[in-house]
Amino acid sequence: MNDVTKNQSELFKKAAVIGSGFGGLALAIRLQSAGIQTTILESRDKPGGRAYYWDKDGFIFDGGPTVITDPDCLSQLWDLTGHDMAKDIELMPVSPFYRLNWPDGTNFDYVNDPEELYANIAAIEPDDVEGYKRFLEYSGGLYEEGYVKLGTKAFLDFKSMIKAAPALMKFEAYRSVYAKVSGFVKNEKLREFLSFQSLLVGGNPMATSAIYGLIHKLERLGGVWFAKGGTNMLIAAMVKHFERIGGTIRLSDPVTSIDTMGDQASGVTCKSGWSETFDAVASNADVMHSYRDLLSHKHRSDKVTASLNKKKYSPSLFVVHFGLKGTWPGIPHHMILFGPRYKGLLEDIYDNGVLPSDFSLYLHHPTVTDPEMAPEGHSTFYVLAPVPHQGKLPIDWEEMGPIYEKRILDEIGHRLIPDIHDRIVTSFHYTPQDFGTDLNAHLGSAFSLEPLLTQSAWFRVHNRDDVINNLYFVGAGTHPGAGIPGVVGSAKATAELMLEDILQYA
Repeated sequence: MNDVTKNQSELFKKAAVIGSGFGGLALAIRLQSAGIQTTILESRDKPGGRAYYWDKDGFIFDGGPTVITDPDCLSQLWDLTGHDMAKDIELMPVSPFYRLNWPDGTNFDYVNDPEELYANIAAIEPDDVEGYKRFLEYSGGLYEEGYVKLGTKAFLDFKSMIKAAPALMKFEAYRSVYAKVSGFVKNEKLREFLSFQSLLVGGNPMATSAIYGLIHKLERLGGVWFAKGGTNMLIAAMVKHFERIGGTIRLSDPVTSIDTMGDQASGVTCKSGWSETFDAVASNADVMHSYRDLLSHKHRSDKVTASLNKKKYSPSLFVVHFGLKGTWPGIPHHMILFGPRYKGLLEDIYDNGVLPSDFSLYLHHPTVTDPEMAPEGHSTFYVLAPVPHQGKLPIDWEEMGPIYEKRILDEIGHRLIPDIHDRIVTSFHYTPQDFGTDLNAHLGSAFSLEPLLTQSAWFRVHNRDDVINNLYFVGAGTHPGAGIPGVVGSAKATAELMLEDILQYA
């Protein structure tokens, strides 16, 4: 430990991180690596937040993010203390990144080999190959400006937003992802291919800022990966590393209060009655839950809650986990099954609050990469359908869940596995109500605030509270947003703020 780290440790001895999702764990590792004695407080019986998992009948079902991009943002967490991530977890390359499938039977493999990818594009529309190349160049510019330069920097005042504005204007970030993509390629299937990624962070391609076009370059540069044993094993590796460097994690004890004294966070209190004082508190919990339910500073809580109530929230998800008899080497790890509608379906989900009768589905098939996630001769799957959040569609999912599960499995049977119902060994579903109950997600939203330009950067919940200057935020609700690279980036931004604040009082 160097002199600076020793001084930091003496000045700011203890920090609490509420929630053990990717963002919370990444922040806690950064703080602990800098000599801050850090405690993670997790309400559930397992760490991971949305990256929870279930072990049922010998099948491993990941609940959370299953697409790992930019693995370097994760390995940095080990590099901080001279450790090697590869010794704790094996990341396995996935190819194709995704197979896209349409109701007319068209398949498109999104691969990272340029010549193969150009050939796949040409098979759909030869004239769009050059347009795709121009889009890739555009996406590269977005990546440099939006991810490399701004993705790990906190926006605490409007000046920082003004400073970033010229680059955002240059790339026409005020336009939607779909609108920008449409200027490069003319074929509708290829427009869907180049715009659907914003859905993976909760954004409507028809409304989300074109800045999210950077995801394509991020994937092309860093690849798409899967953690051997499942995303849950990546979480386990992060916990192992955190504890190895001296961190503490408390499970199965929800935080009930972020305690305050004047305009300072003084500590936390948990449901069990356990409480502790801390020099700083950071929340990886849902931002509305943090302010509305946890913050004891009543005036601050009421003011921010009123503001958050006016925001737009991302949709929720309906997820069906199922284990099947048999193996399917022909079904790749990631598939997007587009429905007959694109724009209309998105309008139903984001704007109209309609539970659609047609689907666009994400199918996750981890056992094609790692067969050990199911009993021998069996396969693990989950299928995910975006659905309106409970503010737009306040239905009883206890009643609707089994009906919707069958409809989705019927669709998988129709398009991929005709005898799916005969092969099911175990299945269960996860609904917007579960997001609300298990994760305290406001309105059951799966991705927190919708990633609109007017809800990005400075317009998002700040990484540090504007009044309580030792209260911090990390995760999907703060800058830069959802997705593993996003929340790990928010951890870097928040950690830098916290350490700067420590040195300020040296």
